[in-house]
Amino acid sequence: MADVILKPTGNFDLTVEAEVVTPDNFAGKTTEEIGKLLVWQGPKEYPLTDFFSVQGNGGNSAEDTTIIVDGDIPRVKRIGQEMTAGRVLIKGSAGMHMGSGMKGGEIIIEGDADSWAGMEMKGGSIHIKGNTKDHLGCAYRGSWKGMSGGRITVDGDAVSQVGGGLTGGEIVIGGSVKHFCGIRINGGLIVVKGNAVRTVGAEMTGGTIVIGGCIERFTPGFEMTGVESDLKFNDIECPGEYKKFTGDYAIPQKGKGTLYVSCENNECL
Repeated sequence: MADVILKPTGNFDLTVEAEVVTPDNFAGKTTEEIGKLLVWQGPKEYPLTDFFSVQGNGGNSAEDTTIIVDGDIPRVKRIGQEMTAGRVLIKGSAGMHMGSGMKGGEIIIEGDADSWAGMEMKGGSIHIKGNTKDHLGCAYRGSWKGMSGGRITVDGDAVSQVGGGLTGGEIVIGGSVKHFCGIRINGGLIVVKGNAVRTVGAEMTGGTIVIGGCIERFTPGFEMTGVESDLKFNDIECPGEYKKFTGDYAIPQKGKGTLYVSCENNECL
């Protein structure tokens, strides 16, 4: 496995669009060739070395290439976009669209991630050790199909529209979420170990959502069908008792999803 180390050095007053920063693009390239790859800042393209120092050569393939970003890059977008293999490690916080459309490989973010991480992701894994913002694993504007494969793990909190339009794959949130978690999903799995504010599972026609904490405002259109204990989905375990609901019956589609809600934290339901 070959390591390429990028250290932020440039002026990030304007955000930088860095979709070229993937193991696929770095594989087979020397340090100098990687440094000459172009990124966008505003209306112009600049070489990567205008913003990062580069150390190391790419591996023989994407699978053999690891990219290590040594520092915070909250103003750098699209790292890991559409990557198919290899590994990206961010030793800090990351900007918007991290891993959007990725098909394989692994991204680890040791800090926080901005909005749209894993947008329309198809495979691979993203692990955010801090918090993230809106639209995690979500469909893009005007699209109905969000994440379709892979796994996203967030150790902290997410905000709104987690997994919007999810058709497959798994999203696991260690903390809490806010609004519209799992809106319009028709497949896949979302597990939130903490609390949610409102509109969980609105317009869902398939898939599964698990809320381990409290839902402040429960979504109309769901029907309770029973109680189940100690849920397990592959290697994802959700201990405790859960009220099982199906829905959303507020929309006319025949397909319905499954919503599990902690009994202990939602006694009023």
